[in-house]
Amino acid sequence: MENRKFKVQAINDEILAKLSLKNRYAFLNNNLTPILSQKEFNFLREVERFCLRFEKKNNITHGPDEDVYDWIPAFGEQGYISRQHSFDMVDVVYENWGLAADLMRTIAIDIFDPQFGMGGGATVLAINPVYEHHEGVPERLEALKDLITGKSPGAILITEPERGSDAVHMLTTCDEQEDGSFILNGTKIFNTNAPKSKWVVAYATAERNNGNTMAQFLINTEWDGWFCERVNIPWVPKLYLGKEQFKNLRVPKEYILGGVGKGREHLFEGLVPERIAISMMSVSECWGALAYAVIYANNRKQFDQEILKFQGVGFLLADLWAKTTNMTIGLLKFCESYDEKVEKFSGKIPKNISQAMVASASQFKYQATALSKEVCYECTNLMGGAGLCDNTLMYEYLNISRIQEIVGGSRQIQQYIMSLSLRQLYKMSVS
Repeated sequence: MENRKFKVQAINDEILAKLSLKNRYAFLNNNLTPILSQKEFNFLREVERFCLRFEKKNNITHGPDEDVYDWIPAFGEQGYISRQHSFDMVDVVYENWGLAADLMRTIAIDIFDPQFGMGGGATVLAINPVYEHHEGVPERLEALKDLITGKSPGAILITEPERGSDAVHMLTTCDEQEDGSFILNGTKIFNTNAPKSKWVVAYATAERNNGNTMAQFLINTEWDGWFCERVNIPWVPKLYLGKEQFKNLRVPKEYILGGVGKGREHLFEGLVPERIAISMMSVSECWGALAYAVIYANNRKQFDQEILKFQGVGFLLADLWAKTTNMTIGLLKFCESYDEKVEKFSGKIPKNISQAMVASASQFKYQATALSKEVCYECTNLMGGAGLCDNTLMYEYLNISRIQEIVGGSRQIQQYIMSLSLRQLYKMSVS
């Protein structure tokens, strides 16, 4: 029987056993074998094996009473918090790293536990700006190592209650002091992991609503002036999202990742890996939902035959499967291309190339999140009541897929960015 904890068993023992993590990984692997390089596949299997051992050793049931934040140190010790970079500057060197490697890590962990996967993705968003702007400062390197080794989850604080996806016209202010420190005042909201995090990355402006005066800060939540409440998001009951207030919070100069005027540039340079990371999670959710639905449809019988044989079930699954496979191929190609450019330009992709990739990242974020919403809902629907009850993780996929279009810039923001890119392409193409 699958290692699940539920109030009432609604799926019979035989089918529930077939829905095990091991079998879901096998379904995934049989699909990805023709797509991945040997190196990529080997790393995917490495993370899967760890997840299987961790689930068994710790009797993980994925039930409502488990705290997914308790798992972070074990995953951090193995280097499974982020693989977007090597992190050799803090003596953490990974053989497999880059966006393609992080896609493998994301898929394996998301199928293990989608809420845990989403929380880990938020930590990655906090890791990246510290990685890019540590400048060898010991205090920043300490925070970076804490985040990547699982000593603390991380959060990135951009969104504000009155600003939503408008990341430029912030109301949170930063006032520079004579000693080079800054005093922060303002409110942020909907920041995944913030109530549980020791380290967060936040943005503020020297002048309200003026993005040209934006600055970027690394904050220790133990400092005076930090106040955080948990925002209840029923769709992800195990994740802690925060509403944070800065009340004369002083940030020492060692923790200023980008001074006034640099914050906006730093924010936008992080959009490509941020939106690709969300796309990775979305594709992972598609595979997780498909694995459940396909295994279930091959075992559940109605009218004396497996329901997969009914065209309404089999044809719909085939359509969702094709879309997911093609989205994965496209996303993997983008990740591999990005990694090649990082290697070619010694870790610093030229600004013109990076800017060109912003549109592509928005395209993936826009389409991958929409696909996740479709696949997770339709797979749940095909499983009927078995998809909606708590006997599997399907209800988590259904819930999280509804959030992904909003986080990291809403669907409409991605459309706006893409429309501006079309205008720019027109100017470049037509004389």
